[in-house]
Amino acid sequence: MDPLVLRQLAPHGVLRTGLNLANFLLVGVPDAQGNPTGIGPDLARMIASRLGVPLACVPFASPRELADAAGQDVWDICLVASEPERAQTIAFTRAYLEIDATCLVRTDSPVLSAQSLDRPGVRIAAAAGSAYELWLRRHVTRARLIRLPTHKDAYDAFAQAQADALAGLRPGLLRDEKTLTGVRLLDGCFTSIQQAIGTHLPNEAAAAFLERIVEEATAAGMIDELIERHKVSGVRAAVSPRVAKR
Repeated sequence: MDPLVLRQLAPHGVLRTGLNLANFLLVGVPDAQGNPTGIGPDLARMIASRLGVPLACVPFASPRELADAAGQDVWDICLVASEPERAQTIAFTRAYLEIDATCLVRTDSPVLSAQSLDRPGVRIAAAAGSAYELWLRRHVTRARLIRLPTHKDAYDAFAQAQADALAGLRPGLLRDEKTLTGVRLLDGCFTSIQQAIGTHLPNEAAAAFLERIVEEATAAGMIDELIERHKVSGVRAAVSPRVAKR
């Protein structure tokens, strides 16, 4: 192991990994010993094993809080979607996992697909600081984006007819759809959320090491194995560059 990589990723002798608890697709309920479960924690354990250090998971209630902690010496790596705004303070690997983002609308909505959301008069509720909200903030020019603290707040606004559409990850919206009447899930997606591994910007050697980890994991089918192990639907492994070139 390169001593520089080890110093950058485990300066305190453990791999402190920032986890976004709001993403139930990647972080599940803790096990009987209180350890986090899911695709994200398993991937972090694999990286810690490669480094030869213990894993210490650092939970965050939202991706915004996790990203805002960059540079505060509270995590060494983070598992969160890569976004241009976040990349100003976090060095991201390529994606290892993709999740489609779309919207719930009412059954009588004139919006027929996720690609046709951006039209005058449409109010879109979204959790502020989420990857899909950051994307909408950059691309929506005619619809009105209603930014709320959490997805639950956005859900409530939609349920109370204060918004015409509820943005979110498709698997989560499928669960929301079952709790509401007179709504439908839009076909397609307005973007595909790119789940990646991040570290602090100055850690160039560590970033290169993590990039190799992701490339190896996707090429070897490890991400597919984690998806199957945790029985997560609605997500897919990102295509490895090695596979894409074949």
